[in-house]
Amino acid sequence: MNCTDAYDSLVLHMTETTQLETVAALLAWDQGTQIPVQGHAYRAAQMGALTRVIHKRNTDPKLFAALDACQELLENPEDDQQSANLRVWSKYLNRARKIPERLAVEVARNSTESEGVWAMARQKNDWKSFAPYLEKTVKLKKEVAATLDDSKDPYDVLIEDYEPGESVEELENIFTDLMETTQRILDAILGSSVRPDATIMKREFPQKTQEKMARQMVQALGFDFNMGRMDTTVHPFCTSVGPKDIRITTRYNEHDFAESFFGIVHECGHALYSQGIPAERFGTPCGRAVSLGIHESQSRLWENLVARSKGFWVYAFPQVQKAYPSLSSVDLDAFHFAANEVKPGLIRTDADEVTYNIHIMLRFKLERALLRGELSVQDLPEAWNTAMQKMLGITPETDAQGVMQDVHWASGLLTYFPTYTLGNIYASQFMDAAERELGDLNAMFEKGEFAPLLDWLRTHIHAHGSRYLPRDLVERVTGEKPSAKALCTHLSRKYGELYSLSLENC
Repeated sequence: MNCTDAYDSLVLHMTETTQLETVAALLAWDQGTQIPVQGHAYRAAQMGALTRVIHKRNTDPKLFAALDACQELLENPEDDQQSANLRVWSKYLNRARKIPERLAVEVARNSTESEGVWAMARQKNDWKSFAPYLEKTVKLKKEVAATLDDSKDPYDVLIEDYEPGESVEELENIFTDLMETTQRILDAILGSSVRPDATIMKREFPQKTQEKMARQMVQALGFDFNMGRMDTTVHPFCTSVGPKDIRITTRYNEHDFAESFFGIVHECGHALYSQGIPAERFGTPCGRAVSLGIHESQSRLWENLVARSKGFWVYAFPQVQKAYPSLSSVDLDAFHFAANEVKPGLIRTDADEVTYNIHIMLRFKLERALLRGELSVQDLPEAWNTAMQKMLGITPETDAQGVMQDVHWASGLLTYFPTYTLGNIYASQFMDAAERELGDLNAMFEKGEFAPLLDWLRTHIHAHGSRYLPRDLVERVTGEKPSAKALCTHLSRKYGELYSLSLENC
């Protein structure tokens, strides 16, 4: 088989495999939005069957023969897109080949079943019924890590699935700097006498009006409903069912404006990334997102650096006031301040920009201990509550507010959480780079002009897919290696101004 034929056979095979993976994504979307309560067990069987088929395809000896035949293209690339595809496929497929089919299927079935149990247990605050499933999840993930490379920290092995090229050592270096600055900013804010009127966000906000407003705002940001849809769920998420089928979800609270509004903008950020990846490359690495950290950079950028900016609310607040009579007498500055209130809270998804990363550090610490065998699932609720009290000064009254609040561990996504903080870090670096090139973005937002920023992101980030490793992409786009510096500067400036504090030294 010559190089060209081998490469073409890989493209065909992997595109068909990706199509099967998106069938699994559609089943997962259905499970998260509208599956009957008693449908979870069969859904687990369906996911197990699909995983078996996909695993067989990913370990087919013909694939590896084709990869061997393509070495000339990999070592002497005339096309960087082609060589990038081969590089990522080689790494991904050799990783898949090490996992026995039995283990791959068991992981998939357990994750699906566990998520169904979690949804009911969280609603009932029933930790005991969920704990055995999490114990099995941790056991299986440790087995996967050991199977892939038993010489490494299991965290380093598993995070490769979410943030290729990342390591615990690099994470700790970046996170340490960020946490020191975050703590100084938080202490200064908590010691300030300046406070927003938080009740502004807790008025009457009818769900139907929220749904209409959400559609209106995500369209203004660039979400294309001809290639997507919006639905309701327990835990908001975004799913790519295909190159032109990107689905976002949210939840509504009629007495909390921020919960749904910023949640849907967050998921819209994910969707804008997915809708911006070239559809013609679907099925190849250059046609898919490079990592969860880069994905989170897009969602956090639109949620925090755009939708919580003063310029955005100069544009959006008149529309919001018109939609909600309860806000008719509220001043723009007061609303903007309330939307950016800093207050330690129990729920990660509701956290402000300053405290958010503390939530991630807590999870990072606990899941590292779980994977190293230093913490048992049985002791996890107590460890969670102790860490929450130490890091944020508050303790959950229930496990539903604490250790069971996130779906990630239920879904088997151990080592996923650091990508949220990496997303915050990358987002600030990307935003700085965009502003250097485009000019005053806040002034554009005031006029409802979001297309220049979206076009810039699509040119510099979305269009590349997985052509570059996350760290390499950040450096290519910003001229700097990943660093918490831009995020720390953003937080110091923004919250220093809002809370009338001098935070330059932070």
